[in-house]
Amino acid sequence: PDLTGHEKFGLGNVKYNISGIHVTAVELPSASISLLPGSGIKLVIGNASLTIDMNWNIRTWMFKDSGRSTVHISKVFVTAVFSTPRDNTGPTSISLTSCRTTSGDIDIKLNGKS
Repeated sequence: PDLTGHEKFGLGNVKYNISGIHVTAVELPSASISLLPGSGIKLVIGNASLTIDMNWNIRTWMFKDSGRSTVHISKVFVTAVFSTPRDNTGPTSISLTSCRTTSGDIDIKLNGKS
């Protein structure tokens, strides 16, 4: 989905639009899934990375610009715990009980017309 909005700064409003968001690369060098007896499943992802490409445009009372952007997020660590309630009366369900995510580095490259 596109992201559109505006922010108020000291000299006025900035309108922005981010569109055409595409995940172009995902690396999961370390991932494991383990069963938690009687309660659910634990997923651990270590040192992952993600690259996202997108279009952007920005407009203020003074100028406007647009272009492409690439965002690379690395050193991502995720720990998620899912519960799997035991209920023999219906379909199996799964719900997220807890999730912790950290990222180490974010590199943003903007290519614009100005």
